[in-house]
Amino acid sequence: MNALQVTRWTLQEALRRRLLLGLLLLSAAFVALFAVGFLLLYREVEETSGGDRLAAVLSANILTVLGLYAVQFLGAFLALFLSVGAISADADSGMLHAVLGRPLSRWQYLIGRWLAFAALLSGYVLVMSGALLLTARAVAGYQPVDPLRAAALLVLEMLVLLTVGVLGSTVLPTLANGVVTFSLFGFAWLGGIVAFIGTLASNEAMANLGTAAGLLLPSDALWRGASYYFQSASFLAETSAVGAFTGGVPFAGSSPPRLALLAWALGYLLIAHLIARAAFARRDL
Repeated sequence: MNALQVTRWTLQEALRRRLLLGLLLLSAAFVALFAVGFLLLYREVEETSGGDRLAAVLSANILTVLGLYAVQFLGAFLALFLSVGAISADADSGMLHAVLGRPLSRWQYLIGRWLAFAALLSGYVLVMSGALLLTARAVAGYQPVDPLRAAALLVLEMLVLLTVGVLGSTVLPTLANGVVTFSLFGFAWLGGIVAFIGTLASNEAMANLGTAAGLLLPSDALWRGASYYFQSASFLAETSAVGAFTGGVPFAGSSPPRLALLAWALGYLLIAHLIARAAFARRDL
């Protein structure tokens, strides 16, 4: 048995437990609800605004980004749900004793589980994001700045959350790991809000504090980078031309991500992997 066999076994386990079926049904329901809500709200704005292009562009942008914001949260919760018991739950059930009794190293088991969950998460956020963008395009002619970069950043966010959860699972019981990882995710989200308010109020100390808090787990920072590329190019052009909405919106980014953030996120991912490997190698089963 090798890492790829563990990956296949983990995916088969998810299918057997109907995780994929439940995820598929709930995702389809979410996309359908978004499509109906987007169509109704966008048409109402068009009718009440008297053909005002800025109002139509603004409404399409906000509705689309809000839908993708929800996808980001659903993906994050899925990442944490999958990862918090990735190792600890198997150790508690005794399954690790049987699996690791075969010619399989602990690192192979760890990376195999991670790859399976990473594939599920990547597929989920890519399909969901694509479905919402296609809906917005069909209804309002929505054209994001760069959907490929946006999707890549969103996938990177999911992988960071997944890796942090797996790392915690190598050293903490499942319940304790769940509390810690969800708290870190909430702390990162709060840091993003604090940084936004500080920027809006021209309070440099508050903005820096929020940014520093968000970097403890760069999930919210990655979302804000992705959300910039998810926004409509026409929205950014229209608002820039009239000088409106210069502070952006509290749940989305108003500028592209910096290279330093990408380097930090990739380094964060690598270091978390290495620590998880070392911790799992020393864990007493």
